[in-house]
Amino acid sequence: MFPLGSVLLPGDVLPLHVFEQRYRALIRRCLTDPKPEFGVVLIDRGHEVGGGDVRRDVGTVARLIQVAETPDGRFAAIAVGTRRIRVTAWLPEDPYPRAEVEDWPETDDDPAEVTALVEAVEGRVRRLAALAAEVGEPAGSIADQINPDPLAASHQLVTMAPVGAADRYDLLCCTGPAERVRRLAELLDDVEAVLKFRLGDG
Repeated sequence: MFPLGSVLLPGDVLPLHVFEQRYRALIRRCLTDPKPEFGVVLIDRGHEVGGGDVRRDVGTVARLIQVAETPDGRFAAIAVGTRRIRVTAWLPEDPYPRAEVEDWPETDDDPAEVTALVEAVEGRVRRLAALAAEVGEPAGSIADQINPDPLAASHQLVTMAPVGAADRYDLLCCTGPAERVRRLAELLDDVEAVLKFRLGDG
């Protein structure tokens, strides 16, 4: 397990600079597996470095797709989120964070319904991401095109939206893509109000 101060969603790209000894060991362990994967969960309180953090129990499996080791033993790695998981038990950290997990599939919502919801929200997400960048707020990673798969599209909208880690976590935990996009649309009302105030338009 790799606890982080940010939320990884399925489909997200995760660049990593791995320098702590415990996470160097984790990367080395992953590289011995035909499918080099690890779990990513949000740190609720505490810090990424040094341990002693408090962690959320819903996360995402990340698969390593590129790894380079530096001469001093650090790693530069790129991983991609693949599927949602739920932690059922945290295990002793030996030598890196470990947990028992289970896959947490999402509901099979009507694809046409989800596609319509995505189309209704996409324009707002892009516009508010641009406004966030204009006022110097963190903005999401903007894709040129939305994935045609409804589930992937729901995750992609969250990645693009200028929302914080706690909201991203709540959106990851939604039962399925339809609920996720509806909830995101509600959050965007507050985001828009804040951004307009920052721009002096509120």
